[in-house]
Amino acid sequence: MTSFRTCIAVLALAAGAAISFAPAHAADCLPSVRDGWVRMPPASMPMMAGFGTIENRCTAPVTIVGVSSPAFADVSLHETRIVDGVSRMRALPELRIGPGGSATLKPGGMHLMLMQPRAPLKPGSKVAVEFALKGGGKLLGEFVVRKPGE
Repeated sequence: MTSFRTCIAVLALAAGAAISFAPAHAADCLPSVRDGWVRMPPASMPMMAGFGTIENRCTAPVTIVGVSSPAFADVSLHETRIVDGVSRMRALPELRIGPGGSATLKPGGMHLMLMQPRAPLKPGSKVAVEFALKGGGKLLGEFVVRKPGE
């Protein structure tokens, strides 16, 4: 009887450990933003660009369908592509990130367009950015303001 109880206790502990280390399910899992930064323009222009990585460590895909920030009047997701030798930028209506995948926002590629700052920003200050997710839910990210060339 003692060995049976010991076996049940060990199995219960093992199951608890497996549950605590298992990836989160789609209903309670959110992607994360890391290494977020905003490039200040070289002059006092009414627009800036944001970069970083959005990681989806969840077991289901996630789709970003909107972006906003209290620090800017308008925020949108854009992509720069070379078409017929010419650099062209276009708005992305949504961004799908598969399970275990990531999206990198970088100069010359996907990025945030941050328009009309509501107040002057200084290098080192932080900007909150909110990503709206398809089906509801929001992802919050923090972006550090950098000088051009940093």
